[in-house]
Amino acid sequence: MKNSKFVFDKITKLFEQGLISSKDLTNELVTILKSKRDEIVFKMKLTSKDEFDVLSKRVENLEKNFEKQNLKKKKKIKQAKRS
Repeated sequence: MKNSKFVFDKITKLFEQGLISSKDLTNELVTILKSKRDEIVFKMKLTSKDEFDVLSKRVENLEKNFEKQNLKKKKKIKQAKRS
């Protein structure tokens, strides 16, 4: 219940600040969820802080590469061949 209240509080703050665009809202929600994920992993003490920072940067790089590959695939699919 406490975690859901946290998320709802964050969402209401976003609306109060005037973030109406769906893109802005999704970006903010993703950053909120990533920060909560990072917080939980750090509390579990699976890794040290230094290792955690390195691993999180690696994951970010992998996510960026994955998004780039998806965009390339979409562009290839959208281009129609002319005969």
